[in-house]
Amino acid sequence: MKRFLLVIALAAAAAALNPRAQACTNVIVTPGASADGSSMVSYAADSHWLFGELYFRKAQKWAPGSRLSIIEWDTYKPLGSIAQVPYTFQTVGNMNEHQLIIGETTWGGREEQVDTNGIMDYGSLIYITLQRARTAREAIQTIVDLANEYGYPSEGESFSIADPKEAWVMDLVGKGSDNKGIVWVARRIPDGYICSHANQCRITRFPWDDPDNCLYAPDVAEFARSKGWYSGSDEDFSFRDAYNPLDFGGARGCEARAWSAFNILCDGQFCYIDENGDEVTRPASDWLDYAMGYKLDGEMPLFVKPARKIGVKDVADVMRDHYEGTPMDMRVDIGAGGNACPYRWRPMNFSWEGKTYVNERAIATQQTGFWFVAQARSWLPDVLGALVWFGCDDAATSYLTPIYANIKEVPECVREGNGDLLHYSPTSQFWICNRVTNSCYRMYDAMEPVVRESIDLFENEMIGNAVPSLDARLQEIYNKRNGSKGAVRKIKKEITKFSVNTAQEQFSRWVAMEQMLTVKFIDGNVKAQDDKGEFLHSEYNKGVPAGLKQPGYTDRWKAAVARDAGDVLEVK
Repeated sequence: MKRFLLVIALAAAAAALNPRAQACTNVIVTPGASADGSSMVSYAADSHWLFGELYFRKAQKWAPGSRLSIIEWDTYKPLGSIAQVPYTFQTVGNMNEHQLIIGETTWGGREEQVDTNGIMDYGSLIYITLQRARTAREAIQTIVDLANEYGYPSEGESFSIADPKEAWVMDLVGKGSDNKGIVWVARRIPDGYICSHANQCRITRFPWDDPDNCLYAPDVAEFARSKGWYSGSDEDFSFRDAYNPLDFGGARGCEARAWSAFNILCDGQFCYIDENGDEVTRPASDWLDYAMGYKLDGEMPLFVKPARKIGVKDVADVMRDHYEGTPMDMRVDIGAGGNACPYRWRPMNFSWEGKTYVNERAIATQQTGFWFVAQARSWLPDVLGALVWFGCDDAATSYLTPIYANIKEVPECVREGNGDLLHYSPTSQFWICNRVTNSCYRMYDAMEPVVRESIDLFENEMIGNAVPSLDARLQEIYNKRNGSKGAVRKIKKEITKFSVNTAQEQFSRWVAMEQMLTVKFIDGNVKAQDDKGEFLHSEYNKGVPAGLKQPGYTDRWKAAVARDAGDVLEVK
């Protein structure tokens, strides 16, 4: 109890958790850590102002002198324009035709580091870089060049950057309005390892003489010294401690999510490389106090080795986590209500009788606009290897549908402009997923398992059968025709048909899912169904339910209500 009261004091002292900075979660998987040898990046774009749609830009040639308008990604504010390059690559979401993937999480940093005169915001850095770079290393250099030339008006960011051969994590932040450009550091994730970041700068100390595995700004430490944020040697310099010092909010609201992703994928044992270069294994619980904000000295490993080779489904399910089975499990305290709902509405904390408490922030969250797991697959040609598993709204109760990055058109259900946060569209994947998810919030312990069973059936079929079968058939066409233009055209036609049809068919299933949930769980009842999904009815009337149940509330809720109003509610 004393430790918990200390947490409350720390929460108050750390100020309210910045709502914008508590936004996104990424997991990065190297080829040697994945079950099929692919690089993977997962990303949840968690913003109360962001709509779920799939950005699509075709490859294009540009005339000399062309200009590119820069529109701030998350506000739509016009920032200016830059010179366009002669040719841009096709992009689908956060992946391009050459299998380059970029995700991000915002961590804020020091307010004085925002360049109010800059025009290259973090979202523009992502999507412009995808149009211009082929590899992860090219992407890092492109990001640096764009931010340094045009100025960086956003807050601190962590970028996940991967191609078919390697994966990197990059931390960057601006220098302020009087110093155009960024300070930054990027580290290659050792093959066979994974990384995760969630709105807290993750890179601390780093090697200064290993350009194959670590890149950084020439003034990365000197700039901090010039501002009085650091005074030691280069070798002892910590990027995080200088530019995004860890506080309670950064640990509990952010690092806890990275810890939970590691905890799941490592089966509770963190295998990592220590500062002496030795591979060691320690229980994940050794960092639990750190993740919960009780112990802020020290740091969690940046890279860990998963307990087994992990696949798309493993990563997707990590993105559905609510700290289940940990002390932060959102289903078990009274905040979960009577039906174990693992969600807490914003703001990120609340005050009561002079104390401040946190509203837990897990990986899966209600304000997700879109999310994905993207794969860069080195054994396939680029036209076939670039694959985005794309979803909308809360990851815990929404599905991922496979979208190849070299398609010729996107499905209507995820098309840009098909609805927005203020305009409902009955043909939008975001809106139907939102309806299903919000249905579940009212009776979560009964409804989520029904939805999750359907999600698992679809994703397992796609991952285990449909996509591998299509890959094999189209790779054979590519090989037989020696990668000819005709073969590429054939493949693009086939992957477009598959991506569009699969997305639209699953969208239709989700429309039916929302209707079924409404009927099955109306008014706190649970209606019975047979093996085919048909509702059971009485022998006298097909409109009268048979086998109807009323599950009631959790024991935790019953005990709390009895304590609060037992004198009034007790049956005498």
